[in-house]
Amino acid sequence: MAQTFPNEYSEGKFEQVDTHIYLWRDVSNVYVIKDNNRALLIDLGNGSVLDHLSDIGIEKVDWVLFTHHHREQSQGYPLLKKWKAKVAVPEEERLLFEKPTSFRKMVPSNSDPFSVVGASYVRPALFPIQVDRSFAKMDTFTWHNFEFRCMETKGNSPGSMSYFLKTERGWNVFSGDLMLDGGRMHNFFDTDWDYGFASGIYALHNAAAMVKQFTPHLLLPSHGAIVEDPVRQLEDYQAKLANMADLLVQGYPLFTYAASIEDEVSVPTNIPFVNQVSPHVYKFKGDANFFPNFTIIIADSGKALVVDCGLIDEGLLETAIRQMEEKLGLKKIDAVLISHMHGDHFLQVPFLKEKYGAEVWALDRMVPQIERPLDFNYSAMIPGYNKGFRSLEVDREFKDGETFEWEEFTFTVDWMPGQTEFAMCLQGMIDGKLVAFTGDNIRPSPNNRGNPAVVAHNSTVLEEGYIHGAEYLANLNPDRIVGGHSVVIDHPRDLIERYRQWSYELREAFQSLSIFPDYRFWFDPFWVKAEPYRKRLTKGKPGRVNVVIRNFVEHEQIYKVHIKAPKGIISDPEVIEVKISDPGNKSFPVELEATEAAATGVGIISFDLTLNGELIGEWFDSIIYVE
Repeated sequence: MAQTFPNEYSEGKFEQVDTHIYLWRDVSNVYVIKDNNRALLIDLGNGSVLDHLSDIGIEKVDWVLFTHHHREQSQGYPLLKKWKAKVAVPEEERLLFEKPTSFRKMVPSNSDPFSVVGASYVRPALFPIQVDRSFAKMDTFTWHNFEFRCMETKGNSPGSMSYFLKTERGWNVFSGDLMLDGGRMHNFFDTDWDYGFASGIYALHNAAAMVKQFTPHLLLPSHGAIVEDPVRQLEDYQAKLANMADLLVQGYPLFTYAASIEDEVSVPTNIPFVNQVSPHVYKFKGDANFFPNFTIIIADSGKALVVDCGLIDEGLLETAIRQMEEKLGLKKIDAVLISHMHGDHFLQVPFLKEKYGAEVWALDRMVPQIERPLDFNYSAMIPGYNKGFRSLEVDREFKDGETFEWEEFTFTVDWMPGQTEFAMCLQGMIDGKLVAFTGDNIRPSPNNRGNPAVVAHNSTVLEEGYIHGAEYLANLNPDRIVGGHSVVIDHPRDLIERYRQWSYELREAFQSLSIFPDYRFWFDPFWVKAEPYRKRLTKGKPGRVNVVIRNFVEHEQIYKVHIKAPKGIISDPEVIEVKISDPGNKSFPVELEATEAAATGVGIISFDLTLNGELIGEWFDSIIYVE
């Protein structure tokens, strides 16, 4: 692992960075601006700096200026109380400091603030932080003889701020997690703000450009080494960000020409809005902005299988099915096969179950996400659509590679990740063609790579996402792809090859920005997690969760997870420390108990990580609700 984080076993000592500026390293870099026996701190880390300020003659802390809201910056805040220091934060993130639990929901909605289709990407502290002053962008702040310029440098966090201090040798910039030494990003998932459109990456790029124009003398980041050649590194960083953004953004014309290329195969039938793809396969197709999830395979007997069912008005769906019965000989819908975990692909499945007796079939590794979606913190889960149901029972589970006979057809269900790890491909010969039903894993694109969204909160490291999916499709070599959202692609071989090459290029781009030798630790927001992610606790009654640690590499690593809980919540054990030598998941049971001192309502539990002796911090969390 790159030497980005301090070692928990190192003997703490200050480093003098510049006249009046000292650096303390713990879970984040803490900068001390000293004026005689008084100090102003930039970020606080785990608070260990407070026990050592006397080493450099500090008797009073007047202010702590936070660059952004992440827990690593502020987890030592409870230790600050006795110092009676004031706190200043970026205005755009003030509520994240003052009301952190309001950004965690027991039942998320897709429209929740600071979330990617319901999955929160902000990482607030476990406790409220009292704010004495907030800075708008382009504010100035004077402390003693030091004047700071407060400049918005968002990207790693939605309201991050850098503090510029002019010295005799030029500008020193306390830059938060804008950029780490070596032109690296602190992590990807903090900057993953939207559904595959790279808005956080663009924000980082623009912030780097703004800082560069000052020709800073030193860049003083929140983690890792001080950047002593910031102009060159910022230029390199911008180039790497631009390259990643170009690869990251969805590789098909979603908001421009999508309707004209989504399907050049099917033809209208005498049923309104129903097109025929081949003699046995039908789908919905309407106006230019109608992208439902519904494909139906009608056998000679009149029995049918549906692949996905969502984003369709139930009245339209019922009318179409009635006309299929009258005009196409449809007699019974045996089952709906769900292509992947996202709720928009099975919003209308309960209607098909109740009205037509359809069963629900799915790949086994998708079943927990379909049946227990609130146990996870993934994007686009069914509760977020506010459809009136929060889970769906699966009637039949398939193993990867399982083949089944249905009417005159033979189908195989394969694990085919891409946009999400929890996805499948249904494939088989239909009307003389090998047809692959691929969900949202590839889209039509005549001159581009056809990738849908890349979203960390979909659980989609590339080896279990687009790389695996691209290699699978290249080996399968289907004649036709029928995807989600009305997609039909004939002769997809060239597209699949572009898609495959793109997946490896994206991995190289990720690796170029990663602070870890293996980018997956930098990209994935779930390599330490709680299952379930949300847990209800009754005071005085213990409840169990499992803390799951994911090791991506094939050599031994030492993981230490300190479980940080709100006041009144007891965790047993409080610390998990384990050596893991093989890739895969290790699960550890943890008993949680809410005492009478626990506050009722939503609370945040965080996992303070140390990897191979190096402090990572409270990167991951889970939610409790105390009743």
